[in-house]
Amino acid sequence: MRAGTYLLNPRRSRLDRGALTHESLCAQPRWGAGSPGMKRARSLATLWPAAEKVRWRAAMERPGPSESPLSAKTASFQDAVRTLNTLQTNAGYLEQVKRQRGDPQTQLEAMKLYLARSGLQVEDLDQLNIIHVTGTKGKGSTCAFTERVLRSYGLKTGFFSSPHLVQVRERIRINGQPISPELFTKHFWHLYHRLEETKDGSSCVSMPAYFRFLTLMAFHIFLQEKVDLAVVEVGIGGAYDCTNIIRKPVVCGVSSLGIDHTSLLGDTVEEIAWQKGGIFKHGVPAFTVLQPDGPLAVLRDRAQQISCPLYLCPPLEALEEGGPPLTLGLDGEHQRFNAALALQLARCWLQQKGHQGLGELKVSRPSVLRQMPLAPVFQPTPHMRHGLRDTEWLGRTQVLRRGPLTWYLDGAHTTSSVQACVRWFRQALHRGQRPSHGPEVRILLFNSTGDRDSAALLKLLQPCQFDYAVFCPNLTEVSSAGNADQQNFMVTLDQVLLRCLAHQQYWSHLAEAQASPDLWSAPSLEPGEPTSSLLASHPPCTHSTSSLVFSCISHALQWISQGRDPVLQPPSPPQGLLAHPVAGSGASVLREAAAIHVLVTGSLHLVGGVLKLLEPALSQ
Repeated sequence: MRAGTYLLNPRRSRLDRGALTHESLCAQPRWGAGSPGMKRARSLATLWPAAEKVRWRAAMERPGPSESPLSAKTASFQDAVRTLNTLQTNAGYLEQVKRQRGDPQTQLEAMKLYLARSGLQVEDLDQLNIIHVTGTKGKGSTCAFTERVLRSYGLKTGFFSSPHLVQVRERIRINGQPISPELFTKHFWHLYHRLEETKDGSSCVSMPAYFRFLTLMAFHIFLQEKVDLAVVEVGIGGAYDCTNIIRKPVVCGVSSLGIDHTSLLGDTVEEIAWQKGGIFKHGVPAFTVLQPDGPLAVLRDRAQQISCPLYLCPPLEALEEGGPPLTLGLDGEHQRFNAALALQLARCWLQQKGHQGLGELKVSRPSVLRQMPLAPVFQPTPHMRHGLRDTEWLGRTQVLRRGPLTWYLDGAHTTSSVQACVRWFRQALHRGQRPSHGPEVRILLFNSTGDRDSAALLKLLQPCQFDYAVFCPNLTEVSSAGNADQQNFMVTLDQVLLRCLAHQQYWSHLAEAQASPDLWSAPSLEPGEPTSSLLASHPPCTHSTSSLVFSCISHALQWISQGRDPVLQPPSPPQGLLAHPVAGSGASVLREAAAIHVLVTGSLHLVGGVLKLLEPALSQ
């Protein structure tokens, strides 16, 4: 059976019968706007049932200009989130920054003005004892480790992160827990009305964009809740980021650097490093993990220019010498870099604030590496050990085991993070027990957004040897009208479906190239790693992964699970879900499989939509 099956409309079998095939796509090697392949795909996308399309678009529409915000007394949490969504989502914010990137000082001055209009001054933020963290990959995990370690000392913590997975209130946490819907609603409307009241008559913009608004809201909440410290994750970059109005953090951190958001931050890792180093402050200690020589030199120069003491973190192994190994709450070898950085950030914060119990310093080692001083090597305290062990950070190297299904969730979306994800996934398969009878099936559920190189990410996923590749938009349901947290005003239905079609085309081309006798090379396996049973039944030169495109995450999960996940109980499957031959035959395989391994990756928003369905409690 050939790869490349499109299942855009599971409700109408006539659309399935007219689906694009692998052959018709491969006849069009490029997807230019006017190419026959693109025209056919656009035509196919517009065949989606009219009623569904109307509902989807109605849910995406912004409130009209005549609609006034609800009063704080009558507004619900969902009302607040819907109004927040009108302030632009991430895509719109990126476009705005692109237009204004020439003068980063203008960006920060605008944010300071919003802060003043909200009733705060930048000096007020000094009270928050902030740990400011940037990086390309691992900055969220580093923040999660840091927050949990310091909370284990009995400190009251605030934590601001992005993006959210299921509910927007996840972005603002007190003592590790998302703020309550009531607290979110209260502070949202207070800030919203305050900004409306202080609107400058000469300005046409009364409200900051989505991420800026949430940043302001986090600062207000942390101050009102009187946290002992706030861990603040940079949104994008550093120098231009609106969190960079923080003038006196206690300590700063830079996690692993790589290529991402190139339209904003630059095309090279060195340019990106310059942006990330923009959070360094005079006299404020900063730490980074080992980086390639080029970006490391840029960080060092940035720090020296403003007299910021920058230290290189020793590997976690150095801190484990002479004691038991550290147990991490987050799986994957790459998390050891994040944990090493988190320990230095937490210890430095405690030291700066005069706390005891910092961990005994070990025998001195070479103090300089690559012209940068090394951070201290110390014995982690019991509080530090417990904090690392108890860290939870959903959607990053997360595993959910449900009967015959095992879901592997990782929001990797850059080349370096996808490489780490592949290593983690294959190692997890190698460590797991194989079923004594019956086949194992491997499934990829993937989506990618923005300016990321989807083809490069998919190529990195090939060594996992998936039996099925499933693509869908980051839409939990066909209509998100009742779910404001998942709404995105900045994309159209056709755009997200065409993106999925392009992903499937990339995957089909990769499968063809791999199956070619001239290009075939055996995929590398971890020592002793089992191969998929379906792959084993096909000669390498003829096998290619079957692929499907679904219109939303719910339909994709219904097909993958086949009713065998005891927690996932969606409504009755849409009529015609199995009408296409690949969907029908695949369903039979999935119903009989002894084990089904599903890797969900490529987008944190995709992972969030999957978690919403697999873990209903997260929506409560």
